[in-house]
Amino acid sequence: MASAAQGERTAGLLLIAAAGAAVLVANSPLAPAYQRLLHSGLGPLSVQHWIGDGLMALFFLLVGLEVKREWLVGRLSTWRERRLPIAAAAAGMAVPAVVFLLVSRGDPSLIPGCAVPAATDIAFALGVLALLGSRAPPALKLLLVALAIIDDVGAVAIIAIAYSGGLHALALGAAALLFGAMLAMNRAGVRCPPAYLLGFALLWIAVHESGVHATIAGVLAALAVPLRPGERGSTLERIERPLHPLVMFGIVPLFGFASAGVALGSSGALLAPLTLAVALGLFLGKQLGVYGAVRLFGRPEGVSWPQLYGGALLCGIGFTMSLFIGALAFVDPVLVEQAKLGTLVGSLLSGGCGYAVLRFCSPSPVPASRGDQQAADEIFYEDD
Repeated sequence: MASAAQGERTAGLLLIAAAGAAVLVANSPLAPAYQRLLHSGLGPLSVQHWIGDGLMALFFLLVGLEVKREWLVGRLSTWRERRLPIAAAAAGMAVPAVVFLLVSRGDPSLIPGCAVPAATDIAFALGVLALLGSRAPPALKLLLVALAIIDDVGAVAIIAIAYSGGLHALALGAAALLFGAMLAMNRAGVRCPPAYLLGFALLWIAVHESGVHATIAGVLAALAVPLRPGERGSTLERIERPLHPLVMFGIVPLFGFASAGVALGSSGALLAPLTLAVALGLFLGKQLGVYGAVRLFGRPEGVSWPQLYGGALLCGIGFTMSLFIGALAFVDPVLVEQAKLGTLVGSLLSGGCGYAVLRFCSPSPVPASRGDQQAADEIFYEDD
């Protein structure tokens, strides 16, 4: 679907523009106003917390819906289809963590950031592939999407386990009851999207108060939304369709603008151990992990080894999830800024080098069958 491919490109470019604007503002006379805006109160939370804890819960709801759809009826519906992306995603999360620990020399104050280079920003990666047009093989796009879906599952697990605060039993119990009620609605045949969105809102409040990071409510709610194989116009699809443009064209760029503002003039920040550990984790760790796993498990048909290496480089574009985890991992503002800078540097290196490798390894358009190209274009949802 051409409109889906164009949407990916637009979302990626919009995210790049938002991040670039944040860096410019943070290094201009407007920097104090930018910081005041982010830390200003809006009810019980600051603007920055509403974006990170509230709006990003919708991002995780979308991620959860996509994972569920692909796992049940999509590209990950059989174990044969799951094997390669699971292996590549696992290696693509483990090796960056090892690189991070090696570069940071196991500094105890930096260890909480070893998960920062763990995930791939699929909006950015697909945006780069869209810029390449027909030079990017459809099979490569399908692999990257499947890998990113598994990546997201791993990142969500990391956030839930490693970056949650002290737990409050009463709120945690309320969250469990609400999640159980949503599952019961599914079992009872409730197919009304507003009912599940209301359940999501109540679940978010309970999870937020429980000490578990509030964005996990989005993933839990997605697990409860009904989807049956072969069902058209499912509740999941009816929630996912309007949610996708809201998240990709609104929430994610807003998060990028709120999170990517790093002061580049900070003395020694570029060569700080945390900056280097995050940047090299994304740039070196991701490509080594993903490409190494594909070497072990075998490449998909229709993609050359140099093209797979270019795709492995693109997996080092961490951005959205890396910025998100970096903000959770550290309390010290200096370390948060260094994690941001490392994310920007690693993502830019990965994106630029990945684009160059794919551009020059595919000098002429790659032929694809109509069916393969349509499958590659339909990244987020199926045709009506």
